[in-house]
Amino acid sequence: MELNQVTLPCLDLEASVAFYKALGLEQIVDSPPDYARFECPSGTTLSLHRVEESRSGPGIVIYFEVASLDARVRELQAAGIAFAIEPRDQPWLWREAYLADPYGNLICLFHAGPNRRFPPWRLDSCAPSAGSSG
Repeated sequence: MELNQVTLPCLDLEASVAFYKALGLEQIVDSPPDYARFECPSGTTLSLHRVEESRSGPGIVIYFEVASLDARVRELQAAGIAFAIEPRDQPWLWREAYLADPYGNLICLFHAGPNRRFPPWRLDSCAPSAGSSG
């Protein structure tokens, strides 16, 4: 099974579209006032769907892996995007930075390299086979 798409709620589709374009996602569907869809280089897509009222309770966290995390965060900050948490190393061997979209959905930009799929504590039954890539 492969993840194909994630759909996020938003109150203001136009503001949310501008935000995800500023992050660098390519918009592939524009259906205002209710829907937009973006594609990542891997082919995975992210959709925005306008809702009438805000949710309550904890929300969603979306993770985007970035090869040069610190440089990308600096670029986004220079473009006016605020981060709640600056890039920092985590005990699970990822480097992460956090921000929120206009609706308040939490976003983590991170770099994990091979530790994304193959951390030292990964179960042996899931170890990569010879010749596979992480």
